[in-house]
Amino acid sequence: MKNIAFFIVAILFFTSCSSPKKSNNTETKSAKWTQEQAQAWQQKHGWLRGSNFNPSTAINQLETWQAESFDTVTIDRELGWAQNIGMNCMRVYLHHVAWEVDKDGFKNRMAKYLEIADNHGIKTIFVFFDDCWNPTYQAGKQPDPKPGVHNSGWVRDPGDLIFQDSTLVNTLEAYVKDVLTTFKDDQRIAIWDLYNEPGNSKYGNKSMPLLQKVFEWGWEVRPSQPLSSGVWKLSLSELNKFQVENSDIITYHNYESPEKHQAAIDTLKRYNLPLVCTEYMARRNNSLFTNIMPILKENNIGAINWGLVAGKSNTKYAWDEPIADGSEPSLWFHEIFHPDGTPYKQEEVDLIKNLTIE
Repeated sequence: MKNIAFFIVAILFFTSCSSPKKSNNTETKSAKWTQEQAQAWQQKHGWLRGSNFNPSTAINQLETWQAESFDTVTIDRELGWAQNIGMNCMRVYLHHVAWEVDKDGFKNRMAKYLEIADNHGIKTIFVFFDDCWNPTYQAGKQPDPKPGVHNSGWVRDPGDLIFQDSTLVNTLEAYVKDVLTTFKDDQRIAIWDLYNEPGNSKYGNKSMPLLQKVFEWGWEVRPSQPLSSGVWKLSLSELNKFQVENSDIITYHNYESPEKHQAAIDTLKRYNLPLVCTEYMARRNNSLFTNIMPILKENNIGAINWGLVAGKSNTKYAWDEPIADGSEPSLWFHEIFHPDGTPYKQEEVDLIKNLTIE
């Protein structure tokens, strides 16, 4: 997802993550994992590596999950390409509206996705909430892509509606608890990513109440998989502090050069918890497979890049460099494969296979 400023480099001002906190407005007690539980999880799963994934035929989360556009053929084909280069984990965004419209159907489609992914030896990181891109949304047919515009149809969840409808939080609570309860012991799920980039889109600390609540809801269910929310922007100090103090394992985003990425790793390692980088790889920013993925492997840090197959999300175009006529960018920002499965850069695919396939 787009970042407004530099990604986290130092968070030394945080208190120890061994002292999880609770919201001032609730009696719910933290059910955060111990360090021993977190380390046991890492030993079980080994080195996770993969991509953020939505099928190339979907412009956003709703098009991925709604019944009329849930595309198992494309999902199966594209996850096969990921399997062939040694990837074993995909990060996949959900959306509460798809659940609200068709609760049982939504969960059945999640189960079908997990079946397909598992057939390819791929674990899943599911993401609940997201503060990035378009603030409003609706069920039904989704917009066509805007030519040359990165993520032109991606939608936040819950977006601006959380500030306009005081009852929405009840729907969101029911949604999170229903999904977590249904899949709480599903070993095909590696991580629950509760909230992507809280505070983005200039929300700042306005995102804190929902961030606190989604952890509380998660603790009430207490799935067997870890709960986390990734730190991504240094200036969001209060959000960052809550995220690292309350996550079972630490997840983070970094689209910077190797030196800055290594500095972030060195700081985050101080928490003595497993690390998973849930977003990296932006070629224009010198965040590449060639210079970042080997670092992540060496440090046993999960490596989940942005983008698998170029498609309707248009994330081969840079965040802030639209190409109005939709012509091919001189340098792809994200993605590994063309829609027909041919690699964007064969040398990148060769490197990934060398790192992942023994």
